[in-house]
Amino acid sequence: MHAPSIWGILVVAVVVILLFGRGKISGMMGEVASGIKAFQKGMRDDDKPAERVTTTADIDAREVDKSKDA
Repeated sequence: MHAPSIWGILVVAVVVILLFGRGKISGMMGEVASGIKAFQKGMRDDDKPAERVTTTADIDAREVDKSKDA
């Protein structure tokens, strides 16, 4: 099997541009770029330790402990 020639590549490129148009292709590439940036931001956020969220159960447990000490 042989590799496609330059003419075959040009024909495929012209067909893709005619089907999708310049606006759609650039829009798709923008969406891909924003997805990659969001993924990288998510990976950076995973490195940071999560903040501790105080729940009502934690507060109730502290109040019970304080009443036992008193």
